[in-house]
Amino acid sequence: MLMSQPLVAQQEVQTSAPVVVATKLFAESYILGEMFSQLLEARGYVVDRRPGLGATEIAFAALREGEIDVYPEYTGTGLLVLLGEDPPATGPEAYRRVADQFRALWGVRWLPPLGFENTYAIAVRAETADSLSLVTLSDLAREAGGLTAGFSPDFIGRSDGLPGLARVYGIAPREVRPLLQAIKYQALAAGEVDVIDGYATDGQIARYGFTVLEDDRTFFPPYDAAAVVGRDIAENRPDVAGVLTELSGRIDVGTIRDLNRRVEIDGESVDFVAASALMSLGLVAGDVGEAVQEERARNASFVAYLWGRRASTLTEVRRHALLVTLSLLAGLMVAIPLGLLLERVRHAAEGVIRLVGLLQTIPSIALLAFMIPIFGIGVTPAVVALFLYSLLPMVRNTYTGVRDADAAAVASAEALGMTPRQLLRYVRLPLAAPMIMAGVRTAAVINVGTATLAAFIGAGGLGDPIVAGLALADTRMILSGAIPAALLALLVDTLLGRVERALAPEGLDPRA
Repeated sequence: MLMSQPLVAQQEVQTSAPVVVATKLFAESYILGEMFSQLLEARGYVVDRRPGLGATEIAFAALREGEIDVYPEYTGTGLLVLLGEDPPATGPEAYRRVADQFRALWGVRWLPPLGFENTYAIAVRAETADSLSLVTLSDLAREAGGLTAGFSPDFIGRSDGLPGLARVYGIAPREVRPLLQAIKYQALAAGEVDVIDGYATDGQIARYGFTVLEDDRTFFPPYDAAAVVGRDIAENRPDVAGVLTELSGRIDVGTIRDLNRRVEIDGESVDFVAASALMSLGLVAGDVGEAVQEERARNASFVAYLWGRRASTLTEVRRHALLVTLSLLAGLMVAIPLGLLLERVRHAAEGVIRLVGLLQTIPSIALLAFMIPIFGIGVTPAVVALFLYSLLPMVRNTYTGVRDADAAAVASAEALGMTPRQLLRYVRLPLAAPMIMAGVRTAAVINVGTATLAAFIGAGGLGDPIVAGLALADTRMILSGAIPAALLALLVDTLLGRVERALAPEGLDPRA
């Protein structure tokens, strides 16, 4: 789990299945998702958090397939990105359209809006706006060819993002760099990029004094925030929808802007901000003053911060170890027999190894994304992707180790009349054991590192705090995942190194 234990008191837990609450990869979504989670827990429901899913399409695909139950979404995004429609001019019309179409097409229900709209805000530094006379997006189109843009990956590909701006305004930056939401503001302030996409409710725009350009052609649609629930909740668990509806109309733009500021600028934790917001709204019982004292104590130092989230870290380590173990075992069952087979058909070995090696050239996040249409989100696609990444070092080392076994020992065994099967079992394989284990060690360390990216598809593990920390510009949160991941990699390598030495034939130095 990303967050530490909830700060609100829970009622008696319901016996029904957990409600799976997801978020997308920016601060406001984390805050809203945590408010959903804590409100449900306060009403007695068990919640399974899936924070920080990647692009809109990933989150919605998970909802549509029933792998998550609810996540916060925006009406304009639903219309343009998911329905592919031009939105109506007003917020109520946009809401009615997405509510009707999502129910008819997928059985998905949009709950009544939360009470605020969060449209895109295209921002530049004040000095850039002054020097180039930039006031509107039409002005930006005139100068964009000489500017570098820093846009979120989601914005770069969606129809209400860069493609739409290019179509309506003719905006074509000299260079476009994909950047996470929190990082974009720092990059713009440092002059590393010249224009970014932000959100109207972000606290970072005011913090840095950026200039927001006017959407003079009314390109961006209404973006009213709402909870979107899947078919199971809509049809079978109206009580869950009823609890979430308690937030409808209760969060105005001033409130959400303040909550975003507290997380993005003041550095308060998402779970604390969500809990205090629910207390302030009168939706959960609790003493905000006591919660403040607890938050301050937990954040007094980095050590205190790590200690405060020790339970979450232990859960993340277990999930991370599960991903690595399952993928490595699957890799072993395929790679070693394949390596042995290639030793018997050496003419095909190099071609097969090159083919397996092609998998290593696919970027990790892309490979994970390829798994989603087949396996959905969660553990299964992550394990399959990690399994594919583990194959090359194990296949190559098994083949090379068996093929290049000590020539004198092999010749002696052949002189004694050993069959090829006996030669493999009693001579080549024992001599190759250290090299095979070296491949296993390499695959294991690769998987420990790559598994952190599984957080983008809801698989959990130590990637959760790393991804969240990047989205929230929280260095402590990043380190709370990165340090255990590094230690886990060292531990795995050390343990497998001992196995490698234990498997080495007597008199053979496995380090040679």
